Amino acid sequence: MNPEIDTSKPHSARVYDYWLGGKNNYEVDAEAAEHFEKMWPGVRQLIAANRAFMHRATRHLAEEAGIRQFLDIGTGIPTEPNLHQVAQGAAPDARVVYADNDPIVLQYAQALLRSSPEGRTAYLHADVTDPRAILDSSEVRDTLNLERPVAVSLVALLHFIAEDETALAIVRQLMEPLPSGSYLVLSHGTSDTDEPELAERAADYYRSNVSDGQARPREAILALFDGLDLVEPGLVPVNHWRPDGTGSEVPDHKALILAGVARKP
Repeated sequence: MNPEIDTSKPHSARVYDYWLGGKNNYEVDAEAAEHFEKMWPGVRQLIAANRAFMHRATRHLAEEAGIRQFLDIGTGIPTEPNLHQVAQGAAPDARVVYADNDPIVLQYAQALLRSSPEGRTAYLHADVTDPRAILDSSEVRDTLNLERPVAVSLVALLHFIAEDETALAIVRQLMEPLPSGSYLVLSHGTSDTDEPELAERAADYYRSNVSDGQARPREAILALFDGLDLVEPGLVPVNHWRPDGTGSEVPDHKALILAGVARKP
């Protein structure tokens, strides 16, 4: 497959890649990223902290919770270490399915398929707005056993879903078919800030130039975990979720991504 990649306007995955120091982005993405960063200094450190949260949450689930199956939706452009490298570093037999709807991620998906000999990885070109299609896909069904616990990773993804009810429905439709002992790993941009006017101007720029979306107050993000049991320390700023000294330093007033991990009872 030769996906069509639109390089005439910035794309959220490529802007994210730029902030992480990646190479798979274009001038239009760099310009948007740098303009946003001037409006909201510290975003680069926040994105690095979000990536570090994914690493810590994955390692916790593989090492301490015994999870051996991971479904990572909204994967983004491969940036080492990728989720399967973290999971299989702790549990070589871990199985991982990645899903994303961005053509450039599909182009680089081969980097996501270098599994350990004991484990397995797969890549699915799909959209989070159709959870049923993801769970019913041959990539998921052939790689994961959905009768056993699965960790679903929605890291920095649902703030691109503008409607609250749609975001809630996505989580519900993904988690309901999974068995007890499954987990949700989620991080999400929050609108709770002591600089609301500045944050809204930056958000308006991002919505107008990169991608639609909606930062949400803490209570709305917490609602995404309804029916699940949050593990300690609960829903917290992304840099405060079980810090181990590997994440980027982010001032608390700039830590506008909340993160949590929760178990399905």
